[in-house]
Amino acid sequence: QVQLVESGGGLVQAGGSLRLSCAASGSSFSLNAMDWYRQAPGKQREWVATVANSGRTYYADSAKGRFTIARDNAKNTMSLQMNSLKPEDTAVYYCHLSRSDYWGQGTQVTVTS
Repeated sequence: QVQLVESGGGLVQAGGSLRLSCAASGSSFSLNAMDWYRQAPGKQREWVATVANSGRTYYADSAKGRFTIARDNAKNTMSLQMNSLKPEDTAVYYCHLSRSDYWGQGTQVTVTS
């Protein structure tokens, strides 16, 4: 059993930064890749970034150059540093254990113009 809890969302002006965190419980964390997804109002949930258990990272085009995903296996945590935020980044952001049905509850990110 895995539980994922996100934190760090909030309201920020365009051009600003936010750092999201995901705390994971359970023994699967260090063995699995972890993802961030987001869902904007009226849109489908979309993939944002992945960090493999090796630390290798992958990004959606929308996140490249602005977002940085990282993990700390010793602390069972994952983060998403988001810089140069745009209004179109407004969404609920979800932490996800790759290739599983385990999702966090989501954290709201709102970027104002």
